[in-house]
Amino acid sequence: MSAQNPVFIPGPTNMPEELRKACDIPTLDHRSPAFGRMFRPAVAGVKRVLKMSAGEVFLLPSTGTGGWEAAISNTLSPGDTVLAARCGMLSHRWIDLCQRHGLSVEILETPWGQGAPVARIEAALRADTAHKIKVVLATHNETATGVRSDIAGIRRAMDAANHPAMLFVDGVSSIASMPFDFDGWGVDIAVAGSQKGFMLPAGLAILGVSPKALAAMDTARLPRCFFDLADQIRSNASGGFPYTPPAGLIAGLSRSIEMLEDEGLEAVYARHHRLAEGVRRAVAAWGMAPCAASPDLYSDTITAVLVPKGCNGTDLVQLAASKYGVALGVGLGEVAGKVFRIGHLGMLSDVMVLAGLATAEMCMADLGWPVRLGTGVVAAQELYRGSVPAMALAAE
Repeated sequence: MSAQNPVFIPGPTNMPEELRKACDIPTLDHRSPAFGRMFRPAVAGVKRVLKMSAGEVFLLPSTGTGGWEAAISNTLSPGDTVLAARCGMLSHRWIDLCQRHGLSVEILETPWGQGAPVARIEAALRADTAHKIKVVLATHNETATGVRSDIAGIRRAMDAANHPAMLFVDGVSSIASMPFDFDGWGVDIAVAGSQKGFMLPAGLAILGVSPKALAAMDTARLPRCFFDLADQIRSNASGGFPYTPPAGLIAGLSRSIEMLEDEGLEAVYARHHRLAEGVRRAVAAWGMAPCAASPDLYSDTITAVLVPKGCNGTDLVQLAASKYGVALGVGLGEVAGKVFRIGHLGMLSDVMVLAGLATAEMCMADLGWPVRLGTGVVAAQELYRGSVPAMALAAE
């Protein structure tokens, strides 16, 4: 029976039955016109979700990590310098990936719970008078800490420093769930994945690549083969693929975008904010706080909850899984044991979120934590019943 319970992790997310069926297609000749008729709408739809008017979208058989690798290997050369803030597990992993590829990483160490330090990024770029820094790496939404970084602010800092570096953004846990403005923020490469806001199985890395980043491919010398975007460009132009594509996932992506646009992207973002705010009110009612250091940093897709002194967040997550069949997120890296995480993105409603909050409360009570049953659920209920979701208005 536990398989019927929704998951409350930051991905993979709950999958609508309609998308399960959309991915279930017969074997398709990927060199036939039929594949192109399926592929082109998916690419065009991703551009709309990203708010991207120029450049190219690539759909690669991989996950977000493969998307990171494709981003750097297609645009950089051995020894090139990149600038990155280490403020969570995802930014840490992207830094590690760059170092393994022989890149020089200028690291801005940042406390976990903070976002990317915009002022320090600007200062580092101003100090780089030789323009050795080729790329600024930024994680839009850090799932380990539930922190959203200010990508628009980073672009302003780059412009203020008059620096020619490109801006690469990990939007894996934000794109299709939180507002993202590729053009307006001056993003050069955005990386997403199929298993988060797009509500699909894992298996697609989704990249938006600007004309500036495409031009950088001409001089990039890092080795690449499977992730060579030049091969993709040549094949994609005719609606094809350079090797066997994950046709079922691409079919699902097209339907996912239709569903998102049927709801309305602004309504999707508003729904995620509403669900997140209910979770945050529950956390406050428990006498706890998010890991994110201030409200302007709060993520609308995941909340990392700081646990009371003497408690271990991993204990709660393990109990939720073993006793109640519900998946919550453990703390990672520097916040392991110090937090537990509640994912609230993708296919979720008020009622589903309330079930996750109730499960968390039962686990707290079982573990003897200083929390009274019902307090968090009631706080979220007061928010949810006091306003009408956009989907309910649309149905009237």
